[in-house]
Amino acid sequence: MEVKSTGKYIRMSPRKVRLVTEAIKGRPAEEALVTLRYMPQAAAVAVAKVLKSAVANAENNYNLAAEDLYISRATADEGPTMRRMRSRARGRWDRVLKRSTNITVIVKEREEV
Repeated sequence: MEVKSTGKYIRMSPRKVRLVTEAIKGRPAEEALVTLRYMPQAAAVAVAKVLKSAVANAENNYNLAAEDLYISRATADEGPTMRRMRSRARGRWDRVLKRSTNITVIVKEREEV
C-alpha cells in the first residue's frame, strides 16, 4: 500500500531540495528521519516535515506500522515562481526569480519474504 504526503509552495529552489530527496530514496522511514536530522542543508527540515506527515498518514489512516515503512519515491517538483524587479544602473531593471517547490514523499510497506 502506498501512502502519500505533499508539501506545497515551499520557498526553496527545487534544485536544492532534490539533493536532499535523492539522499533518502529507498531508505526505511525511521532511518531517513535520523539522516535528515543531521543533514546541514536547510531543505532537510522541510523534507523531514513531509516525511513525518506521510508516516503519520500511514499509521492513522491505514493502520500500518512505522517500522515497516520505506520511502519508495521522493520528488521535488517546481512550484510557482514569484517574479520581482530589482533596480540596476542607468534606470534599468533586472528580474529576480523567487522559486518555490512542491515536495512529495510516498512511503510503502515493506513486503515480508
